[in-house]
Amino acid sequence: MQVSHLDTATLLAFLDHLETERGNGVRTRNARLVAIKSFFRYLESRHPECLDLAAQVHALPQKRGDQPPVDYLSRAEVRALLDAPEASTATGLRDRAMLCLAYNAGLRVSELVGLALNDLETPGLASVRVLGKGRRGRVLPLWKQTRAALRAWLRIRPQVPDGHLFLNAYGTGMTRRGFAKGVALHVARTAGAVPSIAGKTVTPHSLRHACALSTLEATGDIRQVGLWLGHTSLQSTEMYLRVDLANKLEILSSRQPPNLRKGSFEGMHDELLAMLAGTEPR
Repeated sequence: MQVSHLDTATLLAFLDHLETERGNGVRTRNARLVAIKSFFRYLESRHPECLDLAAQVHALPQKRGDQPPVDYLSRAEVRALLDAPEASTATGLRDRAMLCLAYNAGLRVSELVGLALNDLETPGLASVRVLGKGRRGRVLPLWKQTRAALRAWLRIRPQVPDGHLFLNAYGTGMTRRGFAKGVALHVARTAGAVPSIAGKTVTPHSLRHACALSTLEATGDIRQVGLWLGHTSLQSTEMYLRVDLANKLEILSSRQPPNLRKGSFEGMHDELLAMLAGTEPR
């Protein structure tokens, strides 16, 4: 296969094949297109004869798909999930600290498992330093409850060379899959006390959504939510405006409904009304 064989018609046929025959979604299709464009950026500097073809490939648009509403957790569900880990075991103390910190700071899973010990402000644990996407850093304050959960974990955290804040059973940094597995176990335990959580798809990212919505409810400012979550543009944050019911009710109460003139049947001639008016009740 030559590079010239990868024309736009062939690439579009491959992308359609992903959806129609392989059953991939729009997000997977777009991810493959990003990889193809990255490959052609690699070719541009090594094969100048491909510049025209590369320009055509870079012009291929991503496919827009339906964005489902955020399946967020209510306050009661979040509270029950944070209380689910057992405080009598090292694993439970670690998981509780991770859940509290993820909800408090609205962390991505990669940000949470990538935290180091020196990312915590010491000795008071008043804030945490987070390195997000694009190596953009932000410093977030912590609640008293989160600081208490972190202190409980740090007291029993194994003294190992690994500098990650959260460790697995092998004494190395927690992985995204390991944390996701723990969240699933705690959700199953929570479903007994709060049955509504059983009907939701709860992932580690659900705590980030819950943090965003509580921040929006508290501030009423979508820009503050974006700064807290580390978003680069408001487009990534606007989805929470479609979910915040309190904001929608506030908008509805501030609007004045139109004054509609009441209808009347006076002066109307209708055979059915005339028959009903002349009918005596039995």
